[in-house]
Amino acid sequence: MAQRGMAYAGRRRVAVAGLAALLLGGSGAMAQDGRMLRVGVTKIVSHAALDADEKGFEAAMASAGFKEGVNIRYDRQNAQGDPAKAAAIARKFSDDKVDLVHAIATQTTQAVLQVNTRVPVVFSSVTDPVGAGIVPGDSAPGKKTGTNVTGVNDLWPVLLQMETYAKFVPKARKWGTIFNPAEANSVTHVKAMREAAKALGLELLEVTVANGSEVEQAAQSLVGKVQAVTITSDNTTVSNFDVIARVCDRNKIALFAGDVDSVARGAIAAYGMDYFLVGYSAGKKAALVLKGVRPGDIPWGPVEKFSLVINLKAARAQGVSVSPDLLKKADKVLE
Repeated sequence: MAQRGMAYAGRRRVAVAGLAALLLGGSGAMAQDGRMLRVGVTKIVSHAALDADEKGFEAAMASAGFKEGVNIRYDRQNAQGDPAKAAAIARKFSDDKVDLVHAIATQTTQAVLQVNTRVPVVFSSVTDPVGAGIVPGDSAPGKKTGTNVTGVNDLWPVLLQMETYAKFVPKARKWGTIFNPAEANSVTHVKAMREAAKALGLELLEVTVANGSEVEQAAQSLVGKVQAVTITSDNTTVSNFDVIARVCDRNKIALFAGDVDSVARGAIAAYGMDYFLVGYSAGKKAALVLKGVRPGDIPWGPVEKFSLVINLKAARAQGVSVSPDLLKKADKVLE
């Protein structure tokens, strides 16, 4: 009995030590040959939400022991809204045989998967991974994919958002939105917006754009037709959010965003997610992959923490008075 107990205790100490090395060791478990690990980072465009996602990812990696310049190197690429460039970046990562790809947004993730079935991929800021063909059709949030892919989706609570925004401008019955129909994430969200508007008895006017240069004209086309505008997770329009805000300020049109990072750029409010946390969650998954866990064994799913952020300066510019009740509910108020 004593010998068996001592043997068990010894085995338990070895197991605990091994687990600790896996969770805390960082460089030891991932690069036993001493080489610098390489992570390719590709995002469809640079804007506040996707930039916050990228920073959150790298913060999580660092907390897991992956220090840039010590045991990991990032190859950061920006497709600048161009699908062809996103495809070229994906091919570059495949040719370079990077150890992992962090794909930010739907189009860049799709591009990576078109040329890569071997390198682990961790996606983030993807609205509908199933509909976009990024995870298997029978997969669901919280499930394993069984492939070389895992990640974090950012499906917004669209009905709750529009219910909240309607409280800021209760007399507004005609709403507008601008989006690029080439972005699968936008199509998903705008469909939800249509349904939400119908449920709330609102009219939604949709204007489409093909690239960022068309956003200002699209915003101008809404003047005199709508009393409020809400922008979805469309990377083409979010990257040009300041342009939309200027049009809304000049014409006293209430402007709302779906991501909290856009509030400081001229939206009255957003009830949405913190994209730093989206990236942080993806980074935690990536750290597990680089420590030896198969991507397909790590469940994908959403970040479910939402916040209400209000911008009083934007409200004044757009002629909206924010009620004390809404201010009390806010997680953050920008003056």
